[in-house]
Amino acid sequence: MNVRDIPAIVTGAASGLGLASAEALAAAGARVTLIDRNVDGVAEAADAVGGLGLACDVTDEADAEAAIARAAKAHGPARILVNCAGVAPAARIVGRSGPAPLADFARVIGINLIGTYNMMRLVAAGGAGLDPLEDGERGVIISTASVAAFEGQIGQAAYAASKAGVVGLTMPAAREFAGIGIRVCAIAPGIFETPMMSAMPQEVQDALGRSVPFPPRLGRPREYAQLVMAIIANPMLNGETIRLDGAIRMPPK
Repeated sequence: MNVRDIPAIVTGAASGLGLASAEALAAAGARVTLIDRNVDGVAEAADAVGGLGLACDVTDEADAEAAIARAAKAHGPARILVNCAGVAPAARIVGRSGPAPLADFARVIGINLIGTYNMMRLVAAGGAGLDPLEDGERGVIISTASVAAFEGQIGQAAYAASKAGVVGLTMPAAREFAGIGIRVCAIAPGIFETPMMSAMPQEVQDALGRSVPFPPRLGRPREYAQLVMAIIANPMLNGETIRLDGAIRMPPK
């Protein structure tokens, strides 16, 4: 798909992987709507890329429906969705003070998995009625998984479970949406330079980077965005979760 003048929505777009994806789409000529819970951050990011910035909780049905309606009014129904909204708290299932609060687990599943599903279902419903493009394609949905889906570390139970859910969602969604010409893929990043990572001490970041076989460094958000653009451009990529990790395999802790 050629993204020029194509309406696109990116969640988690105020920073990190989402912002890089929005920047790449806007630079290629897409009409981009940036969505994030960070009201000031998403407004600033939207101004920087020349897109529409909307504050939205992707886990809230009404909030998401309203945001997608506003995006459609401004740019037309979205043909591209990039799901980057997510959280990655660390907690053992059973810690020193006892079992982890169930609400904490539910929150991570809600944002990372249910939020992804919520946006996917709404964008796919809107795209089903669009005129097909080349090869009968109507749209592309890209979600963010993680290498933790395959090698979750101690303390990552909620995060790993949520990202494994994203991986599991990808194939059935791709099969279902094949009939309406919407492709579905996921990207499973390894250790990337994100706001969460930048909050760690520099020596910790350097050590994590050296643990990547090659290149021996943290991934850069623009490299995630490059893969987003490659998936959109290649009509045969469908139903796949692609690791983007420099060949790292995470140890238990």
